[in-house]
Amino acid sequence: MDRVIRTPSRKPDLALRSLPPCAPLAMPIQPLDADPMRGAALSFPDSRPWRRAAMLGATGVATLAACAVMAQLISPGGFTLADFLMLVLFAALFAWVAFAFASAIAGFVLMWRTRAAGPWTPQPIIFTRTALLMPTYNEDPGRILAGVQAIWEDLEAMGVAELYDVFVLSDTREPEIAQAEATGMLRLRIRLNAMDRIFYRRRPANIDRKAGNVADWVRSHGGAYESMIVLDADSLMSGDTIVRLTAAMERDPTVGLIQTLPTIVGATTLFARLQQFAGRLYGPLIAKGQAWWSGAEGNYWGHNAIVRTRAFAACAGLPHVEGAGPFSGHIMSHDFVEAALLRRGGWAVRMAPELEGSYEETPPSLIGMAVRDRRWCQGNLQHAAVLGARGLHWVSRLHLVRGVLAYLTAPLWLGFLGVGAVVWAEQRGAPELAGQAPLAAGLFALTMALLLAPKLMGALLTAHNRLTRRACGGGPVLAAGVLLEIALSALTAPVFMLIQSRAVADVLRGRHSGWAAQQRDDGRLPFRAAWRRHWFDTLLGLGWSAGAFTLDPLLLAWTGPVAAGLVLAIPLSMLTSRADLGQACRRLGLFLTPEEAAPPSVVARAAALRAQYLAEAPVRNEIARLFRAAVPMATPGLVRVSVSRPVAAVR
Repeated sequence: MDRVIRTPSRKPDLALRSLPPCAPLAMPIQPLDADPMRGAALSFPDSRPWRRAAMLGATGVATLAACAVMAQLISPGGFTLADFLMLVLFAALFAWVAFAFASAIAGFVLMWRTRAAGPWTPQPIIFTRTALLMPTYNEDPGRILAGVQAIWEDLEAMGVAELYDVFVLSDTREPEIAQAEATGMLRLRIRLNAMDRIFYRRRPANIDRKAGNVADWVRSHGGAYESMIVLDADSLMSGDTIVRLTAAMERDPTVGLIQTLPTIVGATTLFARLQQFAGRLYGPLIAKGQAWWSGAEGNYWGHNAIVRTRAFAACAGLPHVEGAGPFSGHIMSHDFVEAALLRRGGWAVRMAPELEGSYEETPPSLIGMAVRDRRWCQGNLQHAAVLGARGLHWVSRLHLVRGVLAYLTAPLWLGFLGVGAVVWAEQRGAPELAGQAPLAAGLFALTMALLLAPKLMGALLTAHNRLTRRACGGGPVLAAGVLLEIALSALTAPVFMLIQSRAVADVLRGRHSGWAAQQRDDGRLPFRAAWRRHWFDTLLGLGWSAGAFTLDPLLLAWTGPVAAGLVLAIPLSMLTSRADLGQACRRLGLFLTPEEAAPPSVVARAAALRAQYLAEAPVRNEIARLFRAAVPMATPGLVRVSVSRPVAAVR
């Protein structure tokens, strides 16, 4: 039975229900070891085998050639165990870099050949009802409320709001935050006159986290909607993009999921602005390349995507991984697995990197990114336990492998440095090495070129587009920003290497990450906190520098960027977390993005609404204090809002 707000003087107002009538949809659990549906055998017109063959062939040829050179470099004096380990590590790491480079080349060619987009085609006509889902967990209510209102107003301006319902799905455990969510959503629904279009639900228990939150909604209300657009608490999407995603889903009855490329917005700190700038310049190139070779076997990033509700319910019910180790339990990084199960069920999973109007935020500091990465690390490593699931398409398995390697490469790089020092010590002074310096320099240059090429290609594409180049501050400023971003990324990369290596070690030791709320606002970091987080990085950098110099000054010269990044970890973390430095760069035009130069309407509206919410916080807090003081003397007919029941608002 629905719970409603009651007053002593009037009957329950059924318009104040926080949820629409139930529309149940069965979502059975999909066993990983059972005979699956035969959908993975289905082919799609754009899933051309030659594209995957070209990618893997280019990666294999480049890796074999580089390994042959590396074997020649380390073979003088005999082939020891350390030499063998170094060659194996080098092969794995070079293949990872070469595959990313090949994908970026594909994206670059496609984007270079594409002319600057003219006016959008007319707004498509849509017919189906779609739900916008915004799961949240201990997030700032102001961010949620601002995002919902900005999106809703954009849909109303386009005249299509009646085809969409918005659901804020709360897993919040903090009572004060939950109370603010509930009361804020009630006020918002009344203010927008959308009591029958915007809804709020809070679960009594955070079962299976975000995946369980969405699945709970599918089982209770999914039957009323053809599709669902899944957002995050920091997500925004323009009304135009929402309509075009809906139209794309209606046009193609074979597609089960379409993933957009979210653009980072709202960055204030130097660290966040670096991420925002890099994502805007290099992200479309990388995503376009991945979409080219993945085709109908694309991937899902868990948010800013549209999903066919019935396909998701039929195919993507996630099981728990059996066992007691770190890979057991509910599947944390659910998105890759859900995409693989959708494809196993015969549905196409596509990416739409060319569709603009999809936005997200990024952590404000290096430490904030580390906290998020720690959680993702455990989830991605868990994919190793899913790789053997029956019936998955081999490209889906490739996505899972890449998800695992995204974190395993950090300890592999660390191991490569350590083993490399051992090999260097073993072969130091060997006469055969005298003539191999040019060969070693060439291999090093090739590896660096493959690493940096996607960034340079992204910068070239940006400079090639006159409007985008101007929006980024013009050619000289853009070039300066790219060079600074490369330099700062090179210095922070060793710190991330250690952070991710520790995370992998923690997961393998069975230490779970927990599920802390993400830090999204100004991440200014005091020295004590920076020292507590990075003291080991600094000492390791100093120890490596001293050891390398003692062994051979040339070794220190080769590994100097790694040592410098570790030694400078504390000041780097502190300085990049500062918003004043970020704003100073903005005033100079550095790291400027088109969305920052001319904010999209939905982004600007959300920012203004959130600023208003923050400004009104003292008044709300005082009203809440007076209300709490008055509640014990309230009349018996007044029902206080509960934050411990399944729905922490009126329902």
